[in-house]
Amino acid sequence: MDKNAINEISTQRTYYTETARKYDSVHAEEGAIGLFFMLAAIDYLEIKTILDIGSGTGKVINFIKKYRPEINVVGIEPVRELRVIGHSNGIPQEKLIDGDATKLCFPSQSFDMVCEFAVLHHVKKPDLVVSEMIRVSSKAVFLVDVNNFGQGSYVSRTIKQLINCFGMWGVFDVIRTRGKGYHFSEGDGLFYSYSLFNNYKQIKRSCNNVHIFNVTGGKFDFYKTASGVAFLGVK
Repeated sequence: MDKNAINEISTQRTYYTETARKYDSVHAEEGAIGLFFMLAAIDYLEIKTILDIGSGTGKVINFIKKYRPEINVVGIEPVRELRVIGHSNGIPQEKLIDGDATKLCFPSQSFDMVCEFAVLHHVKKPDLVVSEMIRVSSKAVFLVDVNNFGQGSYVSRTIKQLINCFGMWGVFDVIRTRGKGYHFSEGDGLFYSYSLFNNYKQIKRSCNNVHIFNVTGGKFDFYKTASGVAFLGVK
């Protein structure tokens, strides 16, 4: 891993360490609709085991245990301070563990479903995470994340979509971030300009079907209008 990537990871983890106590209130509504979409998928696919990537304080774990207590769900979270809060709120230590989403410490097809909620836009190489999610799942992957090309005004979205259409988005983003290639905000820490649609083809190659859900109020063409989407890839 190059030095810049290590520094970016360190910056992100420092942010979550320092804001751990505010994590639940700041991210209270994050992925809320997506959770209920996933619940329907769990029932339809008869899911019994789930791995949650980037669990934070265990929001997804608690949600699943509330509505489907019979399901065995495990979460990985690299920031110790967030895990500590999850453990103090009643999640067993063996159900919320340390882990690297780019190198999951589980055999292939260990879980029926692997999910992530708003994690990929914090990862420099989301393809690696998606690849691991696909490897470890036996039935499905469920992803909820941002779509930068559906964010902003109509004019702003159109310009971004045109730049991406010509294959220039990466260059444009490096220029506008003055060479950093990432952004930083008080509410989200370090993040990258990302669209879940970037990984659509990767998921499609490994799944028989990919279902797309709108989680932010977009209309018709979600790529063009939705600031956040959910993908259910069914193997």
